[in-house]
Amino acid sequence: QVQLVESGGGSVQAGGSLRLSCAASGSSFSINNMGWYRQAPGKQRELVATITSSGSTNYADSVKGRFTISRDNAKNTVYLQMNSLKPEDTANYHCKVNVLRSRIAYDYWGQGTQVTVSS
Repeated sequence: QVQLVESGGGSVQAGGSLRLSCAASGSSFSINNMGWYRQAPGKQRELVATITSSGSTNYADSVKGRFTISRDNAKNTVYLQMNSLKPEDTANYHCKVNVLRSRIAYDYWGQGTQVTVSS
């Protein structure tokens, strides 16, 4: 089993910054892709950013130029640096990690961390 622990959410004013972290722990696994998703009230969950094991990144158009995803493979941790935050970024943010265990791939989700941006 793999456990994900997220941290870093909170409340900020528009234009502010937050940094989210998601640390994976467990035994006998290797991590492939890592990513962040968000879900606002009344809306579907949407992709924010992903990063592959080799460091290639992908961003939603709405966050390009403002958010940066990164990972520390030694710590099994993925980060999301969020700058120039807007009220429309308000959502519950979840990390997702794709893991290989015994040659089988699994997706694990974090519990979510709330980000609230006020105008």
